[in-house]
Amino acid sequence: MSVTKDGVPAQAGTSPAASDAPAGRGRAIRPGRRRRRRDDPRLEHVLREQASVWTRMKRERWTYAFIVPGMLFFLVFAYVPLLGNVVAFQDYSPYWGIGGSEWVGFDNFTAMFSDPQFLGALKNTLLISSLQIVFAFPAPILLALLLNSLISERTKRVVQSIVYLPHFISWVIVISIWQQVFGGAGPAAELFSAIGLDNVNIMSDPDTFKALVVSQVIWKDIGWGTIIFFAAISGIPNELYEAAAVDGAGAARRTWHITLPGLVPVITLLLILTIGNVLTVGFEQLLLQQPAVGADAAEVLDTFVYYRGIAGGDWGLSTAAGLFKGVIGTVLVLAANKFAKRLGTGGLF
Repeated sequence: MSVTKDGVPAQAGTSPAASDAPAGRGRAIRPGRRRRRRDDPRLEHVLREQASVWTRMKRERWTYAFIVPGMLFFLVFAYVPLLGNVVAFQDYSPYWGIGGSEWVGFDNFTAMFSDPQFLGALKNTLLISSLQIVFAFPAPILLALLLNSLISERTKRVVQSIVYLPHFISWVIVISIWQQVFGGAGPAAELFSAIGLDNVNIMSDPDTFKALVVSQVIWKDIGWGTIIFFAAISGIPNELYEAAAVDGAGAARRTWHITLPGLVPVITLLLILTIGNVLTVGFEQLLLQQPAVGADAAEVLDTFVYYRGIAGGDWGLSTAAGLFKGVIGTVLVLAANKFAKRLGTGGLF
């Protein structure tokens, strides 16, 4: 048995030279500190996952290359312009630019909330948005359910093709068509005159203007919205309908207990997005019709920003109104998403 210099017997399998080695030059591990070995299963799993991700990205590099233009589009036209919101806190002048304009803090917001024109535009925006959520949002759902109940596939395709064509028509043409039909010299005015109602011009009546706006939205976009709901309906297994029919369920009960529950995730998703855009109503649609009905009926936040900022040159206040819209929209999306999750229907994210 070997003995160390201090006379202490050395352990078996160790040499005196090894026992004389300085403590700092060995490969000992500090107490309480665990050395990660290369053969650690967790480390191998992480390395394997990382390698697989990079391998897939390298293999599908041309597929990812197609994403780059879309990313650049949103980066240049959506995210970079967000930096311009600093104008809301300045007495901005295009001559001096952002760097030379005077900072005024929240003065633009104070002036905005004390402006009767802004409050009127906010009121009109909320009223039109509420009417669109109540009447325009369910319209594609009802049309999709109606067309889904048709037995003839040919009739279903023809009707669907006809109703979604107006989506591709610009608002300029849509307003022109409605003016020709419902204007003071159109067939609708002649029909009203025939029943004893003279001088009826629906296109220039401020009292019915908001209902007119919602009707135009339904006419233009109802067919386009049915495409999404038709796709959701096609994903519902046919076995469910067959089993319900065997159990004696009629068409109405199959629609209520099978089709509608299958549409709930899509309806929830679209409703959250619609609530997020509650302060955004058709800018072009209302701008074209505002001269006929007046600002009191047709002024919304989008037209307010246009007339105050671009036409009036009050850049700070109009940017404050736009920033207000963005913040409220973000809060509404987060709140609606959280509420949807609490109901158990799933959210947007």
